[in-house]
Amino acid sequence: MRRIALLTAFSVAAAVVASAPGAAGAGPAWFTSWAQSQDGRADAPVSAQSLRMITHLSQGGDAVRVRFQNTFGTTPLTIGHATAGPSAGGAAVTAPRPLTFAGRAGVTIPVGGEVWSDETKLVTRPDTNLAVSMSVEGTAVPGRHGAALRDNYLTEPGAGDHAADPGGAAYTRTVGTTYVVSAVDVHNTALKGTVVPFGSSVVDGIGSTNCGPGCTQLGADRRWTDDLARRIVAAAAPLAVANAGVSGTTSAASCPGMPPSVAGLDAQSRLDRDVLALHGVTSVIYYYGTNDLAYGCDAATILDSYRAVFQRLRAAGIAVYVTPSTPRPGYGDAANLARHEIGSFVERWNTCGGACSGVVDFDQVLKDPLKPNSILPAYDNGDGIHANAAGQQALADFVSLPMLTRSGPVRHSMG
Repeated sequence: MRRIALLTAFSVAAAVVASAPGAAGAGPAWFTSWAQSQDGRADAPVSAQSLRMITHLSQGGDAVRVRFQNTFGTTPLTIGHATAGPSAGGAAVTAPRPLTFAGRAGVTIPVGGEVWSDETKLVTRPDTNLAVSMSVEGTAVPGRHGAALRDNYLTEPGAGDHAADPGGAAYTRTVGTTYVVSAVDVHNTALKGTVVPFGSSVVDGIGSTNCGPGCTQLGADRRWTDDLARRIVAAAAPLAVANAGVSGTTSAASCPGMPPSVAGLDAQSRLDRDVLALHGVTSVIYYYGTNDLAYGCDAATILDSYRAVFQRLRAAGIAVYVTPSTPRPGYGDAANLARHEIGSFVERWNTCGGACSGVVDFDQVLKDPLKPNSILPAYDNGDGIHANAAGQQALADFVSLPMLTRSGPVRHSMG
């Protein structure tokens, strides 16, 4: 598509501006209903082919808009055509609708950049899948979220534009990661806020596909955050849930044993992009610390990062609910002492001594009372760190819905 390839600097700038809070034409009833934070680059480039990413909405509405990111790309990413529609299973889509960018069919996203699509009228329902498709022009290595915990779909390189295909025949390749698409907003005047679980692999959902020996239950969308969203819908609470988990990451910016693969993905570095840039956010469930301790951070360093993040969130009018560090085998004396100090800080006055809004004590849910550094066997994924499907449900059931519902006013709407 020559017209798209020759987008002017003005049109690109206009599209990117449309992604920023306060963009014209938006209203206060937009809420992020699904998110997966980008954490790196795809293993291989895409070249003149189409991508179909399956997102799972926590709440529905009468219109959608989608965030496309090139955060970790090494070259500009040109999208020639994009669509969204209800998933019909596998790579099939029911009546895909075109997405536009500042009124245009396509957009080039610069290195490190992002863009939100325009509003598209599309009725969606809670706890359903929305397929977002795009044709990528030229060759680029897209950014991705590594733990989709489901299949997403690609056409063959050189296959061209299949973004509007309702059928999935052209999408012959599958990947277990999510490319480019990082958030979906819904327009819903009945909603009052978005809850953002923010943390590392336990938030990301590692273990949620394990439902036990002989179990044939499909693993997709069984994270505790998904289970929480279903509880919210069943209770008719006016909240969406948007996951901001990235596996292997820390609260602190640097710990002695931190692997290079997660450098720059700490809580403070991700806060603007993965939490504050979402819409309708009223509360955060902060679930960090186990990796910090495993990588050798001391309590003072971890607590300094907690306070810095909590201060910024609360200054933005967002309630912060914190979980003490949960069990992990292999903690030595230093890690256990630091874990105790962090737990004491979080539990003080049930508000981190006034630094947070409240406590969600997942440690009490998961720990084996006979082996405090271990997960209760019924909830253990098998690695002693992550919860299986039953443990994920137990975490979701432990969260107080009245606590989330009474969280503060919306401060992050796109308009």
